[in-house]
Amino acid sequence: MGKIAFVLGTRPEIIKMYSSIQYCIRNNIDHIVVNTDQHYDKNMRDVFFEELGLPRPDYQLGVGSGSHSRMLANMLVAIEEVFLKENPTVVVVQGDTNTVLAGCLVATKMGIKLGHIEAGLRSYDRTMPEEYNRIVTDHCSDFLFAPTQKQADILKQEGIDENSIYVTGNTIVDAVQEVSKRASFEHEGKFALLTCHRPSNTDNEESLEAILSAVQTICEQENIRCVFPAHPRLGAKMDYIKSFDRIEVVEPLGYSKLVAAMRDAEIILTDSGGIQEESCIMQRKCVILRTNTERPETVEVGGAVLLTEVTEDDILSKYQEVKNRTVQWTNPFGDGKAGERIVKTLVEKV
Repeated sequence: MGKIAFVLGTRPEIIKMYSSIQYCIRNNIDHIVVNTDQHYDKNMRDVFFEELGLPRPDYQLGVGSGSHSRMLANMLVAIEEVFLKENPTVVVVQGDTNTVLAGCLVATKMGIKLGHIEAGLRSYDRTMPEEYNRIVTDHCSDFLFAPTQKQADILKQEGIDENSIYVTGNTIVDAVQEVSKRASFEHEGKFALLTCHRPSNTDNEESLEAILSAVQTICEQENIRCVFPAHPRLGAKMDYIKSFDRIEVVEPLGYSKLVAAMRDAEIILTDSGGIQEESCIMQRKCVILRTNTERPETVEVGGAVLLTEVTEDDILSKYQEVKNRTVQWTNPFGDGKAGERIVKTLVEKV
C-alpha cells in the first residue's frame, strides 16, 4: 500500500496514535512518524514516547509555540519538505490541533490521501479554534475514523459520503487498557485531580479564580488535597496558583502516572477532552470545566457533568450533583482495538 505518514505534535496525539503506530511496527507496515513539536517541552513530549514503548519520531520539526498563524505557517513549510522527501501514500492526523490542520492542508494540496482519527467531534462552539480545525480536516479527509456512531451520524448530516466514514471506536481505550496494567501514582491520602489548560480558562482571570477557589472549597469540604499537574503555559501564574494551600502543583505527569492518578482520584475536574474520555473509561466521576463538550457520551453515561457557567458557585453545585449521583457505568468508546481497525482499513482501501 505504500507508506503511511503519522503527523502529530501534542501529548494527546501521541497517546491516541500509539496503537496504530504499534500495529504498523508489529506488522512491518511501512510508515514514518512526523512530530511537529507543537508541545515542545521535553516532559510534554519525549516521556510519552518512552512510556508507550514507541521509537523516537523519524522527524522532529521543532516548530514550538507562537501565534496560531505563525505556528501554522512554520508547520506547513516543514511538513511539505518531509512529504516531498518521503512521498507517503496516505497521511494520518488525529484530533483538532494546529498540527492536525497543517498535516491536512499539506496532504490535500499535494494530492495525498488523508485519514482523520477522531473524526466527527463537534462542540458547536465557534469561539474554539479547535472546532474549525476539526471541521476543515473532516471535509478534506478521504478516511474519517469516527469513534462512535454519534460522530458518524454528524458527518453524514454534514454531507460527507458515508462510504468514507468508518466507526472504529476510540483509540484512547487502546492506550488506557495497555498503560493501566503497569501504571502507578504515589500520593499520601485521598486527593482530587485537576487539569486546566484551555485559554478560555487560564487566560481569563475570573474563570481561573473561580476554578481554583471552587477546587479549594471542595478539598476543604472533603478534607483532601488536589493534585494539579500544571501545564507549562501556566508558568506566569504559578505563584497565584500556589497561594491556594489545598492545591498541590506538580510537574506535568507522564502518561502512565496520569492514568494512575485518574484511576485513584476521588474526583476529576478538567477542561481536557481526552481526560473526559479517560475518566469515563476508568469509571471516575468528572466535573467538566466547560459549558460544552465534543464528548457528549461522557455526560450521557452519567459520570460527568457540564457547567452552566464557569463560576465558583456553579462548579460547586455541579460537583455536588455528580458526587451524589448513582452511575450505571458503561464504556461508549469501544473495545480497545481501534488502532488496529484504522490501519487495516488503510491497508485494504489505499
